[in-house]
Amino acid sequence: MRPILLLMLLLMALPSTAIDSDKVDAALRDLDQSLSKRQLYCSKRQHYIDSLTVLYNADRDRQELLMQIGRAYTGFDNDSALTYFRRGTQLPSPQNLPYKWELASLLPLGGFFETAVSTFDSIDVSTIPDSLLASYYDAGRQMHSYIAAFFRSYPDVSRPHEQAALDMQARLLLTLPKDSPEYRFNEAEYHFLNGRTELARVLLGEVLESSHPHDKLRARAAHHLSSIAKNDSDTEAYTYYLAVSANADVMSATREVASLQELGTTVYAAGDIARAHTYLSSALENAVECGAPLRMIETSRSLPIIERAHSANLAANRRTIYYIIGAMSVLMLVLITVLLVLRHEMHRMAALQENLRTANTAKEVYISQFLQLCSIYMDKLNQFCKIATRKLAAGQADELYRMTRSGKFVEEQSRDFYEVFDNAFLHIYPGFVSQVNALLRPDAQITLAAGEMLNTDLRILAFMRLGIEESARIAQILNYSLNTIYSYRNRLKARAINRDTFEDDIMKIDSIG
Repeated sequence: MRPILLLMLLLMALPSTAIDSDKVDAALRDLDQSLSKRQLYCSKRQHYIDSLTVLYNADRDRQELLMQIGRAYTGFDNDSALTYFRRGTQLPSPQNLPYKWELASLLPLGGFFETAVSTFDSIDVSTIPDSLLASYYDAGRQMHSYIAAFFRSYPDVSRPHEQAALDMQARLLLTLPKDSPEYRFNEAEYHFLNGRTELARVLLGEVLESSHPHDKLRARAAHHLSSIAKNDSDTEAYTYYLAVSANADVMSATREVASLQELGTTVYAAGDIARAHTYLSSALENAVECGAPLRMIETSRSLPIIERAHSANLAANRRTIYYIIGAMSVLMLVLITVLLVLRHEMHRMAALQENLRTANTAKEVYISQFLQLCSIYMDKLNQFCKIATRKLAAGQADELYRMTRSGKFVEEQSRDFYEVFDNAFLHIYPGFVSQVNALLRPDAQITLAAGEMLNTDLRILAFMRLGIEESARIAQILNYSLNTIYSYRNRLKARAINRDTFEDDIMKIDSIG
């Protein structure tokens, strides 16, 4: 008899769980700590995706990068993942086959069930190399599982997809290496879905113990264990495994999740209102950011809980929203009026715009040279400060006292440089601020303080528009660290309506405001 069966028999003879309230509290505290760092985890994942995107944009022939980017976006930003998978389906056959089944596996999350099935069924499995069969069957299993979950209230619709998912998983097990973590998890899930819960419990426990805290298989294994505990009416084990699953999702920056929403409902029933609000709000935010309508629908069922827990705040927020809607309506009418007026001016401006473009070419060259000189000038100022500091250390204070006594020489020069640059740039691009805001989400617009012509965000974009795209050069000009410039650029992209084309859109801004 296999050792695992002996373990199963031993487990059946023991209590179903050894999880106590202290262990549950510790798991919830771990989850709370991870949620406080959620943006950090998401930023790391986005930075990884951005690095892949830079490589791909530099060499579009590297098809493996296209697949890596699509998979990196999967579960994080499904709209972007679908975009890259669709791009891959345009490749010639058979290179496009993996992109087809990856696309089909995600389409159900957006409600495109028929398209997903027809796309997947259009693939001739006999043309798939043996090395890719595991990926194909796993995609089919996921696609049918999503559809079955959506139509769970309609058994006549869901049952065929549940069976198809099981069939795909059975074939997947035949293609996976038996010593791989993926095989162990899929074997456990297959037994769980077929009702062999005790065997599944043992196998899922092995997966949980051997996985890293941020492993996606850990999240799925823990979620299945929570379902087993729920069927056993073991509330503490149910809560514990949901917390472990949600924590793995948060640490891996996975937004397409179910555990956090389910956990929020559970802790609300236990009377933990604050945690329930945090978990349910985060789950809904994840669903929206991920672009997964299927998860949005599931999470929205818990919205009455949030409403009951925070009814007073919601009422106040609702009044504020009404005022904002009223103000936006007025602004919309004003905007429509302005657009109608501008439409009459467009034809007259067309000829003038063409002439200005020609003139701007020379101006941009001039500005670029001017900035280069300023960069050299600022670098020399920094070198001067270093020399002065060394002389002071050498006891030559009298010689350099007047030059260094304020300690703000470079800062003052930088301020003067910013004023000169802002004024010169806005003379050439008078509508730059409004055109940048047009590329940003309405809730992420750039607002200037009184007296400001440009701020740091806008100056970085201004340098990019002038062809200075290297972060190192921008950092040198602005007297910032390289990491600070990277952070500014990443935050600006995150605020964009279309982050994938944001920097290209900035380069298209013209000098006609």
